[in-house]
Order: sequence, then C-alpha cells, then structure tokens
Amino acid sequence: MNRQTAQVKALDSGITAGNDLGDLAPRPRSIADTGLSVNFLSGLVAKHFYSGGVLTIHELSERMALAGPVLEELIALLRSEACVEIRSAIDGGGLRYALTDKGRALALDALAKSGYIGRAPVPIEDYTRVTRAQSVHDHVITRPEMEAMFSDVVLKENLLDQLGPALHSGRPIFLYGPPGAGKTYVAKLLARLLCDEILLPYAIAQGDQVIQFFDPVYHHRVSERDNPARVMLDEGYDTRYLQCKRPIVITGGELTLDMLEMAYDPSTRQYQAPLQLKANNGLYMIDDLGRQRADVTDLLNRWIVPMEESQDYLSLGSGEHFSIPFDVVLIFSTNMDPLELADEAFLRRIGYKIKFDYLNADEFDAIWSQVCAQRGIEVEVSVLQYVKDELYGKYKTPMLPCHPRDLIGLSLDQVCYQGRDKLITIEDMQSTWKSYFVRLKHDSET
Repeated sequence: MNRQTAQVKALDSGITAGNDLGDLAPRPRSIADTGLSVNFLSGLVAKHFYSGGVLTIHELSERMALAGPVLEELIALLRSEACVEIRSAIDGGGLRYALTDKGRALALDALAKSGYIGRAPVPIEDYTRVTRAQSVHDHVITRPEMEAMFSDVVLKENLLDQLGPALHSGRPIFLYGPPGAGKTYVAKLLARLLCDEILLPYAIAQGDQVIQFFDPVYHHRVSERDNPARVMLDEGYDTRYLQCKRPIVITGGELTLDMLEMAYDPSTRQYQAPLQLKANNGLYMIDDLGRQRADVTDLLNRWIVPMEESQDYLSLGSGEHFSIPFDVVLIFSTNMDPLELADEAFLRRIGYKIKFDYLNADEFDAIWSQVCAQRGIEVEVSVLQYVKDELYGKYKTPMLPCHPRDLIGLSLDQVCYQGRDKLITIEDMQSTWKSYFVRLKHDSET
C-alpha cells in the first residue's frame, strides 16, 4: 500500500481534524510528497532567497513551512544547477546559502510569473481531500446544544427546532422577516456552535498558479505558533496548513458578483480566493439579500450549481477552469418578501425557509427585562405599561426584538445628558419615541 492510499484509508476510517492532525495532513518527507513540481518549488525557493538574502535551512523552513530534509533536497538540486551557493557556516556547523547570478535570474523569472512569496502552497487535490474529511456538515448539532446557546435569548420554540437541524443538514437556509427581528444576531449565535478546530491552508496551488487562501479577517488561528519543531520531519502535521476555528463570513449590501470569483492583482501578480472559498468548512451568510449592488437574480443564480453539486467552479486569468469543494453552511437573510426576490424553482432548492416574526407582549417584556439587567438599571412597571399601552397601542406599532434595547438606550442618553440618575421616566420614553420612529404627517394629525 503506498502512502497516499494509506492516507485515504485513514480518513475513510473516521479521522478528522479533531483527532490526529498528522494523519489528516501528514508532513511531506520529500519533494514528491509535497504534490508540487520541482520547477515550481525551485522557483519559490529562489524567490525566498531573492527576498531574504543569505538564509540557513532553518530560516528557509520557517519561511516555506517545509521540513529541513525536503529543503536540503531542493537546495542540492539548485546547487547542481549553479543557482545556489554556500556563503558561510554558522555556529553549530550549519550552512548559509545565497543565490548566484544564475539563481537571481531564476528568481526574477519566477517573480514575473507570480509575485507570491510565502509558505509552500497545498495542491488543490490535497486541499479537496482535507476539506471533505472535516466537512462542516458532519458537525451534528443537538437540541441541548441549541438550548444552551440560546438560553439567554428570547426565541420562539419552533425557531429553535428549525434552526438546529438546518445547521448541519447541508442544505441552504433562508431567513426572512421584518428588519430588527433578530435574524443576523441569531445567525451569529448559530456560527458560535461551530466551535471546533480545523486545518486551513495558507495558500492553494492550481498547477503552478498560487491562490492566497488564508485571510486573518475570517480565519482565526488557534495559536500563532505552529506545531513543534517545524524543521523536524516526523513531528506534527503539515505546516502548510494552519490550525484555525471554523471560518465565519458575513457580507451585506457591499457584496458584488466579482467578490465571488477569483481576484487577480496585476501589480503583485497574485490571486486571492473568493469569499465562498474562504468560508469553506464554515458558515457563509449573505445578509440584507436584495440590497446588494448586484442584480438579485444574478446573485441567486450564482449559487445554483454549488448548492446542487456541493462543488464550485472557478477560473484563472489564463482561462483555466477548475472545481473546488463547496462545503459551507449557506445562509440567506432578507427583510423583503422572498417571493419578490426569487422564484419558486430557486426557493425549492433551499431546504429551510425560516420566518422571524414580531413579538407578542410576553416576549417583549422578557427582552425588556434582559436589557435592563444588562444596563444595570431598573425601569418602573408603570413606564413599561405606558410604552406598551399608550405608545405601541396608540400608534399600532408592531413590537420587534431590537426595540427594547434601542428605546432604553436612547432614553439613557437623555438621562445622561440631563445629569440625572439612571431612572427612566414616562416623559423620557415619550421623547425617545418621537426621536426613534419616523412619523409622517397623517400620523401627527391622528
């Protein structure tokens, strides 16, 4: 049995990122084990020498995240081609290497093709294998976990029982309802249930093209330090991967279609992974659907193939197309009528359509009490009763989960401005109500 077959069998037997990371992503022992071509690695080594000057094997290992024996093999090849030379020895017997004139020419040629200088990338085939082995949809969410996460949240019970199965179902989720109903807040709490650790690559290689994958905005490392003794061959996992929390990507009205495709920067000659690729093995939420600058039909159509095939298709500037796993909890959230945004054929592809609605009086009271406790204040019962009967009742305004927080917050602003103790009065609430809600002419006449 060869090494690659052994890896696949190990994964099939249930090894995930939560178990032995060395089995999930074993460290390369040779150039062949990296899955990258000799020419590509030689060019990357040359770029590191061109950038760093004189380097030891240890320093090069820190830069490229490859074990010493792999780099020794590469340097031996570059020395045989007169691209690298020994400059001096360091204390302890190690050697320091640098480029020759021929090596600098090699580095410049490699930089002309790609400006990437960083950790050795992971071949796309290896990334696909690791992504599938640690699928977010294998992370089963139970009712006790949901109850614990939402213990301090006023939420209708039927929502809890819809959201839980939806999270690990593998199906997209469509949240809809009025603005301020708590859709985004609840989605962020759902994301916190995906709290286990996984491996994410620093960069991915499609052929000889490098795609920058790791993004500190969305990818949060468990530790800033890699596994021990990177230059050692048999310890830890492949440090071309980083141990991270599952990614959470949320985009709103700023989303455009080009953000979902490969981005190429001609000044640096580097590719950047699109948002849904960065969200792989995690959660991707498209908030405020229908308010993007892109046409909503085009935006929704972009997801049809990934949703049906669990596979996305991307292309490089050269025209080369390739497939990538689509392993995300995909959430759409909107304040608009879903039937005005998408036709029934598209909505049928979404497994869970979950409506967030207005509050009843008891739910409003519960959230009001929570906000008061969080702000460290007490509001007289008569003030709350006035708000519900005279303000909500008079203006027939539906109650939303965001209202208690906003009304109390704005009232405290007035109390602070006037230099009074934190005691909110009916007069404060009357003034806050006028500031908070937009009132049209016919409202004032009424």
